[in-house]
Amino acid sequence: MAEPVEEPSIRPLNMWDRLKDPENRKRLYGSKSRQLVAGSAVLGLVVATGAVIAAGPWDSGQRKAERDRVVARERTGGAHHERPAPAAPRPAPSAPAVLGALGGPVVRTAPKDAADLAAALGPLLNGPALGTRPTGAVIDTATGKQLYGQGTRTPMTPASTVKIATTVAALRALGPDHRIATTVRASADSRTLTLVGGGDPTLDKAALRRLADDAADALREQEISTVELTYDTSRYTGPPLHPIGPNENVAPVSALMIDEGRLDGSTHGPAPRTADPAGDAARVFAGLLDEAGIATEAAPARHRAPAKSRTVATHRSKPMSQLVERALTNSDNDIAEALVRETALATGERPDFAGGRRAVTAQLKKLGLPVDGANLADGSGLDRNDRVTAALLAGLLARAADPGHPELRPVLTGLPVAGFSGTLKGRYTGTSHGTGLIRAKTGTLTGVNTLAGTVVDTRGRLLAFAFLATGTTSPSEAQSSLDTLATALVDGPR
Repeated sequence: MAEPVEEPSIRPLNMWDRLKDPENRKRLYGSKSRQLVAGSAVLGLVVATGAVIAAGPWDSGQRKAERDRVVARERTGGAHHERPAPAAPRPAPSAPAVLGALGGPVVRTAPKDAADLAAALGPLLNGPALGTRPTGAVIDTATGKQLYGQGTRTPMTPASTVKIATTVAALRALGPDHRIATTVRASADSRTLTLVGGGDPTLDKAALRRLADDAADALREQEISTVELTYDTSRYTGPPLHPIGPNENVAPVSALMIDEGRLDGSTHGPAPRTADPAGDAARVFAGLLDEAGIATEAAPARHRAPAKSRTVATHRSKPMSQLVERALTNSDNDIAEALVRETALATGERPDFAGGRRAVTAQLKKLGLPVDGANLADGSGLDRNDRVTAALLAGLLARAADPGHPELRPVLTGLPVAGFSGTLKGRYTGTSHGTGLIRAKTGTLTGVNTLAGTVVDTRGRLLAFAFLATGTTSPSEAQSSLDTLATALVDGPR
């Protein structure tokens, strides 16, 4: 058996000095060994130490939560009222061990890993809180080696962890910089204006106002003050209702909606939903047109934009990287269902539930991932017919950590952070060793509890894991057991 490979130690500076030093940044972020001390140790450590420097532009979710928590911990200035030097943020309880690992040699492989992990994880995974036949997989992302597995090829109901597959497929098919366009088109005589849905569920009233203002400016140039308003939702096909039916967890899937069809002003979580998201958006747009000086002849009607129409206004969504992060951090079902349809359109499939299943599966196959037994019935994980394996989920995360696939990195940066953000904000609190070092997507349905993500162990390695359980009877006990499993990975084999 090959001897463990050691990398040169990083000089023992504090974390901030390490990040300032170009050579250390190169080591941390550009290691050809794929050890991903950047994408692994730093990805977790900067959260644990309060330095919010993870790649990607999204600033409204996990990173804001991390930064706010750090700001809350800073000490106030002295009597001179000068701007104080920033105090070193207090690290998570497990940070010292990992910081020590960064200052010393990093062992990439260890002969006892598999046996040690089996001894540590087996009793936890097979505990009474996780049903009758739970499954799990752990992969060293630096080597691609599976370090632990139980029932890794057994298809299981993933619940919301299926969003990992959804987002990987969307990023691969469309790229992290892709933006979804909502447009306004005017007929040849400018007497008919059509609001054309492009599939952006995050469209809001402010964006509609800008569209209305731009459209009004274009019409005034032609001395048009009254129009017939229509709206076009033809980009998506198939039934708009999710198989679970009307539900507070997801709006009817439509290429045109505002605020994800929410009726209570919320931005995430369950909420009352409109039964007519496209019609509501069109009616709001009509009111904004009127405010901009363009009257509408009647209530907006659903029609395709005229063939010879021209675009007079365009709004583009946030980049795909940010949509992916938001979908994962907040477990956003509406974004997830939209991403599946956009993936289908980008790959020549029909933009409906069936076409989305084919499109996502095809993208995962192209990444060389094990899709046998997988059934990606929807993008959100609300469908109980969804099936994935622990090997597939862990493999998806390992692929997202691969330096050869930088387009997939938003999947890692979008994962909720233990004790900090999203669906993990209220978990791993107190003295948990996992706080700040575990990033994971949760999944919960009645009788189903899952967790898949990454951890940084005491050696500075980034490990991808997936644990799936069905037949659970106590959600809180099942979640606690899954959290204990992930925390055991933080501590690592001894």
